Amino acid sequence: MEAYKRRDKINYYLDLAETVSQRCTCLRRHYGAVIVREDEVVSTGYVGAPRGRANCSDLGYCLRQKLEIPRGERFELCRSVHAEANAIISASRKEMIGSDLYLVGTEVSDGSYIKNAVCCSMCKRMVINAGIARVIVRDDRENYRVIDVKTWVEDDESLRGELGY
Repeated sequence: MEAYKRRDKINYYLDLAETVSQRCTCLRRHYGAVIVREDEVVSTGYVGAPRGRANCSDLGYCLRQKLEIPRGERFELCRSVHAEANAIISASRKEMIGSDLYLVGTEVSDGSYIKNAVCCSMCKRMVINAGIARVIVRDDRENYRVIDVKTWVEDDESLRGELGY
């Protein structure tokens, strides 16, 4: 009989983030975020319109998609609050200092993992101010990238005029 192989801790939390993403209401991409500190889940978040407002999935269209706006641009036209932002909103800063944020994104069209997924420029700012230490992003079912948030402070892409993600 083959020995049982337990899921590694990082992929376990990424699996949780992927499950959280199933609540998304975006018609383009589903993202789920889980904030973990000292091996305890602090909060979760997924992409969706502000509480009480109609979601794109309710309306049946996405304005950014209609206008053919590329990924990483014109976020002000999006109805939704991003997964990272929703997770941060649901936690106290004290709970987030030194924590890890696990992030998983999938394409609605085919269910594939989003290539080179990373927080947008607005979410990066919130992650920095929340005191989150690392962002772990799923690349595929088994592989992920670990981003030290300090690099986002030291390498401010906004000074180079880079948009989005």
